[in-house]
Amino acid sequence: MSRRTLARVALAGAAVLMLAGLSGCGSDDAGASVAVSSGTIGVAMPTTSSTRWVNDGDNMKKQFELLGYQTDVKFAEDDVKTQVAQIQGMIDEHAKALIVAAVDGTALTDVLAKAADADIPVIAYDRLIRDTANVSYYASFDNFRVGVLQAGYLARTLKLSSAPGPFTIELFAGDSKDNNAGFFFNGAMSVLKPYLRSGKLEVRSGQQSFARVTTAGWSGDVAQKRMTTLLGQDYTSTRLDAVLSPYDGISRSIIAALQKDGYGKKSKPLPAITGQDAELESVKDIAAGTQGETVYKDSRELAKVAVQMADSLISGNTPEVNDTKQYNNGVKDVPSFLLQPVSVDRTNYQTVLIDGGYYTADQIEG
Repeated sequence: MSRRTLARVALAGAAVLMLAGLSGCGSDDAGASVAVSSGTIGVAMPTTSSTRWVNDGDNMKKQFELLGYQTDVKFAEDDVKTQVAQIQGMIDEHAKALIVAAVDGTALTDVLAKAADADIPVIAYDRLIRDTANVSYYASFDNFRVGVLQAGYLARTLKLSSAPGPFTIELFAGDSKDNNAGFFFNGAMSVLKPYLRSGKLEVRSGQQSFARVTTAGWSGDVAQKRMTTLLGQDYTSTRLDAVLSPYDGISRSIIAALQKDGYGKKSKPLPAITGQDAELESVKDIAAGTQGETVYKDSRELAKVAVQMADSLISGNTPEVNDTKQYNNGVKDVPSFLLQPVSVDRTNYQTVLIDGGYYTADQIEG
């Protein structure tokens, strides 16, 4: 989002507050002022098990409140039926707009048709909602770029452009039901495939296709079990040099399996391991030298994008976008605003995360 647009959002918030103080209030029988709400925004998040979704919900709530809206923030705990019921409840309560980070991007067609019947615009948040025309806009990060950054870290760490190799690597992807998982994986493979073809990188398990390496529910337990199996089958006499992991929760579970197998000692160092979302526990691991990298996606900025989109739609204006063709959901090209992710490792977490105000030094290093 441009600085000009962010400034408009901030000014809009100030204007709403000023109007509320001057003329946007009613009076109860005792003469006390009662603030008039601009309506309620429904925010449907997938789960509280990942701190990033909790932070996203909190960020949007705060920003919508600055603009005079109330929010109904719900978490489905990764249960599709629960999320559908929550969205239906928001429709029944006449939400002005819906912002949805889908548990399953293919499972919301029917309930979003009801939102369309009620003239409620829908913004897909971070995860694209598929197989429906009833998605107005999409707010996310450049998800292909996320994978490029992850694989780029592995290429630099292993010095693939100059070192003779070969090096061993295993690949992990996210949940196949999440549209982003494919973008992450394809971005990473755009960097890694030349090294796999040349033999400089070797996947000893043979599991290289997206379908073979997905992780149901983005589950750490599923990833840890798979990593344990791979180590027992393919790395009893050969050391694993790198792991492409799409998400910090998966990364930490992979590390747990590796440590149980004896990795993490001077004689058997941990492989280079990627991640995503800059979750605090993983950033601590990066500072300690356990996890190699994570991809930071500033949810504060993504929340601003979603808030701007919803406020523009409710006000009868056209939201700002910067991509109109990259994200087709199977029915339509969904106009999108994509933010840029940042690769974070031990060399720059101080500058990016601490100096940037996302975490304090005490949180990471204390």
